[in-house]
Amino acid sequence: MAEPLFKNTLRYCVRCCQPETEEGIAFDERGVCNGCNSSEEKMHINWEERERVLRARLEAAKEKFKDRAWDCLLPMSGGKDSFFQGYVLTRIYGMRPLAVTFSHNWYSEAGKRNLTRMIETFDLDHIMFTPKRGLVNRLARKSIGAIGDSCWHCHAGVGAFVLQVAIKFNVPLIVWGESAAEEGCRLSYQESITRDVFDEKYFLTMSAVREPDAMTDEHIKARELEPFRHPSAEEYRAAGIEGFHLGDYVFWDEERQTEFIKKEFGWEEDHVEGTFKRYKSVECVMPGLHDWTKFIKRGYGRASDHASRDVRAGIITREEAFDIIREIDPKRPEILDYFLEQTGLTEEEIVERVKQLRKGAAVNLP
Repeated sequence: MAEPLFKNTLRYCVRCCQPETEEGIAFDERGVCNGCNSSEEKMHINWEERERVLRARLEAAKEKFKDRAWDCLLPMSGGKDSFFQGYVLTRIYGMRPLAVTFSHNWYSEAGKRNLTRMIETFDLDHIMFTPKRGLVNRLARKSIGAIGDSCWHCHAGVGAFVLQVAIKFNVPLIVWGESAAEEGCRLSYQESITRDVFDEKYFLTMSAVREPDAMTDEHIKARELEPFRHPSAEEYRAAGIEGFHLGDYVFWDEERQTEFIKKEFGWEEDHVEGTFKRYKSVECVMPGLHDWTKFIKRGYGRASDHASRDVRAGIITREEAFDIIREIDPKRPEILDYFLEQTGLTEEEIVERVKQLRKGAAVNLP
C-alpha cells in the first residue's frame, strides 16, 4: 500500500494527502484536515441562494455604472479560471468588464494563445503590464531566499497592479476567480464569502508574504517596485473598492469548467511540470520550479495539492494519490536550468536558501 513520502517525519491528514506543513492546516479530533472539512461544507451550501445574491450584486453594478465604459474589473491571466470568469461575466450576466493582466513575464506559448483567445472571444477591453526581464530575474533571485519560491513578483503584482488600475480608472468592483477556500486550508467557504476587503494585508497573507520595501537591496531599487505597491488603506477606502470571488457564489468545479472551455472555445491545455494535471498554471513556464522549491521547503508539492483535491472529489483513492505524489513531487524540474542561467544562482544555493526557511516539523525533513 502506498504511503506518504515522509511518514516518519510529518503528520498527514487521514483522509487526503496533505501534511502538517501546509499553510493554515489544522486537524480535527479525527485527524481530518480543515481542507477536507471545507470540501464537505461546500456540498451543503445553498448555491442557488448564493447565485441569486451574485445576480443582484452584478445587476446593481450594471445600473450604477450604466453610463460608464465598464461596470467591473476582471483580473485575468488567460488561465482556466479567468477564462471561465470571462465567460460567466459576459455571456451569462451581460457585464462589461475591463480586463487587467499583470504579466509575470514567463508566459508559455499555450498561455499566450489562451490570453489572446480570451480577449477576442469575449470582446474585452484589456490592460496588461509586463515588468522588464532584468527586474524579474533580479526579483526571482531575491525571492528564493525571501519567501522560498521564485515568484514574489507575481504574488505581489497580481494584487497590487489590479488595485492600482481600479483606482486610476475608477472601476471599484473587482470580480476575482475561484474562492480562497478552494485552494489550501486557510479559509473555509463560510469565512471566504464574508470577506470583501482585498487590500495589501490580504495579499500579503495569502501569497506575497513580503512588502516591496523588504525586497530592495543593492541590485533592486525602491523606485523599480512601484507596480508592486498596493494603494494605501486610505486610498483603498476613498476609492470605495469592493471585491469578491466568483467561486464564493458559483459552485466551482475546475475539472468540468476546463472541459467546457476546451470544448466550446478551444482553450488549450499543455504539459505542466510538477503535476499530473495539464491545465493548472499552463500559462506559465515556471510552476515546476515554484513547486519543486515548495517540496524542499515543506515536504510536498503541487502533485500533492492536486491529488488531495481528487481524493476529496472521489476521483482517485488516497493510496493511488500517494503513488502519483511519490513519482512527481520530488522530481527536479527541467525549467531549473533556465532559471539558473537567468539568475546566476546554483542549484546548491537554491536548495540551501530554501531549507533555511523551514519551520516546525519541516525542519526535520532530509
